[in-house]
Amino acid sequence: MSSKISIKSLSYAELSERLAATGLKGYRIDQVFDWLYRKRASSFDAMTNLPKEERQLLDSLFSLALVPVLRSEQSSDGTRKFLFGLDDGQSVESVLIPDEDRLTLCISSQVGCSQACRFCLTGASGFTRNLSSGEILDQIITVERLLSEGGPQDDRRAAEHQADEKTQDGNVDRRITNIVLMGMGEPLANFAEVKKALEIMLSGQGMGISGRRVTLSTAGLVPEIEKLGRTGLRVGLAVSLNASTDEVRDEVMPVNRRYPLTELLGACRAYPLEPRRRITFEYVLLKNVNDSPEDARRVAKLLRGIPCKVNLIPVNPFPGSAYERPTDDAVRRFQQVLLDRHIAAPVRSSRGRDISAACGQLRGHASSPARLE
Repeated sequence: MSSKISIKSLSYAELSERLAATGLKGYRIDQVFDWLYRKRASSFDAMTNLPKEERQLLDSLFSLALVPVLRSEQSSDGTRKFLFGLDDGQSVESVLIPDEDRLTLCISSQVGCSQACRFCLTGASGFTRNLSSGEILDQIITVERLLSEGGPQDDRRAAEHQADEKTQDGNVDRRITNIVLMGMGEPLANFAEVKKALEIMLSGQGMGISGRRVTLSTAGLVPEIEKLGRTGLRVGLAVSLNASTDEVRDEVMPVNRRYPLTELLGACRAYPLEPRRRITFEYVLLKNVNDSPEDARRVAKLLRGIPCKVNLIPVNPFPGSAYERPTDDAVRRFQQVLLDRHIAAPVRSSRGRDISAACGQLRGHASSPARLE
């Protein structure tokens, strides 16, 4: 493990302060950020518009190594899963999901997860530690480098067309279009580092990604939802609902014992939304647990007055799981109840199930099956 601080663990302001202390001119911060987050430099020596002595100074102060990909697998549907190795020997997973009009990367915010949702393999594996902002961002940077180098491919030409850009030398530079923090971990339980990573994703000096293309998913940490709303970071908010009563949600999501439905939905109603934006509620359907028409009617009542849509996700069982996948008819009946009440309720087909990359399956171990949400 390097004793030098990772340069990508620093915010724009933090790096500016450190560079100023070395005597580097103020405009260098923009050049360095451009190399880090737009050009995806893997070494300081690659920063060719900086004098050699300044590159050497940066190299003496900071580390810039990208997190390595230990393993990647491609699903029959084009979904690709990456296992990243971290400096301390831990590992996390990300999933690249091609669609007709987008290329989405689902990234992790923690090694493991402490929320212990009973339908999720990551939660069953326990919590190890938070990721730094640099480790969060490196998942994006590393996958984009692989894409631009002709690494992981998929068969979706429309997605390629949407995501491709031309570099100065004329090569195709395939770009990720959307980021979702829905992989391993609870993003809001790692608030400070996730906030720093989001600021760099959204800022013009950093990655310059539109907030409309970034979504953060939470199990429902009410104080942190409120705190996120006060940051001014206008990213999409997705909330794992997964039950229509506190009794059932207590069973499947222990977080509900701290923040029951009344508190959670109150925070959602108060969450600041830009015009025409909605909160996404994720609802994992569990056979004979939360998939009845009566459950759907209660969900519609709970969400009344909240600009929202409900993503319906039939559970992806893992070995030892307590839950089964509902029948297609049960899913359709649940969906129709919501549609009849004018709530958008798409059924999300789980991508990458054949490589354990589907919702609720990420695990982050090189020697075992993996999971994603």
